[in-house]
Amino acid sequence: MRFMGFLVLTLLVIGCSDVPKKNSRTEVERFFKGADVSWLPQMEQSGFVFYDFDGREKDLLDILRENGMNIIRLRTWVNPSDDPINGHCSADETVDMAVRVKQKGFSLIINFHYSDSWADPSKQYKPKRWEGLTFEELKNAVYDYTKEVMTKLASRGVYPEFVQIGNEINSGILWPDGSYTNFSKLAELLASGARAVRDVNSNTLIVMHLANGHDAGLFRWFFSNLNRYFTNYDVIGMSYYPYWAGNWRYSLPMLVSNMEEMVRSYGKYVMVVETGHFYYEEEESYDMLVSLIEGVRNISGGKGLGVLYWEPQGAEIWSRYSMSCWRNDGRPTKALKAFRR
Repeated sequence: MRFMGFLVLTLLVIGCSDVPKKNSRTEVERFFKGADVSWLPQMEQSGFVFYDFDGREKDLLDILRENGMNIIRLRTWVNPSDDPINGHCSADETVDMAVRVKQKGFSLIINFHYSDSWADPSKQYKPKRWEGLTFEELKNAVYDYTKEVMTKLASRGVYPEFVQIGNEINSGILWPDGSYTNFSKLAELLASGARAVRDVNSNTLIVMHLANGHDAGLFRWFFSNLNRYFTNYDVIGMSYYPYWAGNWRYSLPMLVSNMEEMVRSYGKYVMVVETGHFYYEEEESYDMLVSLIEGVRNISGGKGLGVLYWEPQGAEIWSRYSMSCWRNDGRPTKALKAFRR
């Protein structure tokens, strides 16, 4: 299994066309540039209209593709509310969106939060219906839920290139059982999710994702502990937001250095699965993204797989989030053009 995983990963990275039929890919880009657009269905349903740089109304996915993006990331929550910003992203909604993404020719990352809403370093709450489970039952729930979503995707002809087992898992997942204070249990839960993914499609690459990609000490601590118990993953994913990391001209070299260390220390691939900057600082955002994409692309041995913007279309007037790269009039900012490079 480990050898086969290595073989598939090698084929993916070099862009080989000899990919098993069930993956429905004839050619895979070597370097991925893309976005998480999980808000898109709710934005469209609310009547938000997207325009390209020339002011022409278009499907957002077409605009992203025209500006160099080739991969889309979608989150999924276990039993979400109907809140347009903090809810939706159920398994069925995510599968429907994944079909649309694939029909547009994008590669795909599925991001399992293992929660009913946002999971990040400050909150990793269990889904409501999992709260009373024993640890063994919780492991089974992770496996069954993950396999259910992956099977639903497969039934629609969708085989994600990447799957995240958890979102920004610095503090673990599924508190308190999977807290970072007990790496052996955390590893068991992560392994359950990874095994479910592999059981449906062994070609899919498993991503472990932490926030604060510029913090080498954090990553060193986390992965040295995790790897004592669990190594059956392929990619170390990172979030990088200059707002949290400090001025990007100072913190971006720290991110790149950390990526190089992760490659040297653990032999994994690395990817920035989330980034963002203030939409109203267009030039600064553009310059940051150009430098970020160049930095990841030049990671030693071709181990840097790509850069994804988090909700670039999430205009502040709709989302109340200011680190998109979209104006309130429905048009993208210059920052989006960085992905053409």
